[in-house]
Amino acid sequence: METKTSSSNFIKHIVAEDLASGNTKEVVTRFPPEPNGYLHIGHAKSICLNFELADEFKGRTNLRFDDTNPVKEDVEYVESIKRDVAWLGFEWDGLFFASDYFGEMYERALVLIRKGLAYVDDQTADQIRETRGTLTEPGKESPSRGRSAIENEDLFRRMKDGEFKDGEKVLRAKIDMASPNVNMRDPVIYRIVHAHHHNTGDQWCIYPMYAFAHPLEDAIEGVTHSICTLEFEDQRPFYDWVVRECEMPWVPRQYEFARLNMTNTVMSKRKLKLLVDEKAVDGWDDPRMPTISGLRRKGYTPEAIRAFCREIGVTKSYGIVDERMLEHFIREDLKLKALRTMAVISPLKVVITNYPEGQTEWLEAENNSENPEMGNRQIPFSREIYIEQDDFMENPPAKYFRLFPGNEVRLKHAYFIKCEEAIKDSDGNVIELRCTYDPETKSGSGFTGRKVKGTIHWVEASNAVPAEFRLYEPLINDDSEDDGNGSFLQHLNPNSLETLQGFVEPAMKEAPGGEKFQFFRHGYFNVDPKDTTPDKPVFNRIVSLKSSFDIPKA
Repeated sequence: METKTSSSNFIKHIVAEDLASGNTKEVVTRFPPEPNGYLHIGHAKSICLNFELADEFKGRTNLRFDDTNPVKEDVEYVESIKRDVAWLGFEWDGLFFASDYFGEMYERALVLIRKGLAYVDDQTADQIRETRGTLTEPGKESPSRGRSAIENEDLFRRMKDGEFKDGEKVLRAKIDMASPNVNMRDPVIYRIVHAHHHNTGDQWCIYPMYAFAHPLEDAIEGVTHSICTLEFEDQRPFYDWVVRECEMPWVPRQYEFARLNMTNTVMSKRKLKLLVDEKAVDGWDDPRMPTISGLRRKGYTPEAIRAFCREIGVTKSYGIVDERMLEHFIREDLKLKALRTMAVISPLKVVITNYPEGQTEWLEAENNSENPEMGNRQIPFSREIYIEQDDFMENPPAKYFRLFPGNEVRLKHAYFIKCEEAIKDSDGNVIELRCTYDPETKSGSGFTGRKVKGTIHWVEASNAVPAEFRLYEPLINDDSEDDGNGSFLQHLNPNSLETLQGFVEPAMKEAPGGEKFQFFRHGYFNVDPKDTTPDKPVFNRIVSLKSSFDIPKA
């Protein structure tokens, strides 16, 4: 199975050729989500593709909600989608709903009926499914297929007027039950659904099927390049049939590309909704979710996501993108933006016995060593500090250069300290270190008397701000054996979230939700905008500092 890293874009070449030949005067694209869930990283690829193509060629992009199924749709999803598209940095030229066109779709269905190309079928959904045929065997014609246009029009109007129950009748296109393309075997184009619609209320009790509505929407809006994923390739003949036989004055063209598949990532809206419904996660914006809102809460930036989407390219070949590529782009985006500060996530108290009691001094620390324009900050230092528990070992292995009895290390931005004694509790656990410091070794003083091999980070105890740190791992261990009924939930990673209690520098207490930091040695973190309180900030780890992944050079 290939891993995709090419940044090609075959659709861009098609658009350029269409403009050059005069076949297209103005590029019009659309992003057409169904408002039945939150958008995920796969949708981000489509968003970037549609909007950036139109932007590059000075065209237009519509945001259109394909809201043809009132049972699964909600205003919450509509608002979340608008929020996500805007957050990614795009402005739509038109905001539309499929439901805006229900009246015209109904009239176009009547056109088909009058042409003898659609009929009302009395069969149940199971009966239609059973008679559809297979890839090698043709389907069987419905007993209703021979109805006259007059009878079909009457029945269809009565369906619209609410005379029949859900599932009692459907409207089917009349094409070819022996077609080698099963999508052309008299597909259902309207069904009865007595349900309240978020946009049209109770005006309608019949609703068009997505495959019928979508090409009509594109034609109504004058879309030139209708871009969708490869699973719709077999639907293209029906797409073209609908536009042609419904006698639409504008003829759009459909183009398919390979959807985004990414390692260790659930890319099914159905599965993501199940995770939310079963409360396996903290909502659609849980930082473990690959939703755009989850990535935003975790700390990803729109710039990083857009750069990632451009890099993976647009092709027709199936592949799986390494999740580390997305992580690469957030590191690249934040390395010159994020304030580099210190946080202790598993604290061990250190008492510097020869430092004056009651004294606090303020030391200068650069905010980002790679970006001097970010300036410096002042951090407190006193007799008591916190370091990481794993920065001390009582009996260390060879080449362990951090603290152990008798060893000396440098405190980042501060002094050399030497471990003199480890204090233990009744169970033999180390709970405190007694150290001494060398006042001549102050950072920035020009001291060169001797060197140490280890540098560790720390937080001064009396001014330290208690904080919560959330470390994330992939949510799903393995969903490859999902039976379609939610069995993938059995493969949830029990270690997908680790919560630790520690401390940060005092200046970070007032950090607003969404602000990002690089914590020395730990990685990049985002202030959680949902759970942070004035008394206790919560930090989500976006990504670790380093990765073995490299973007291949062109």
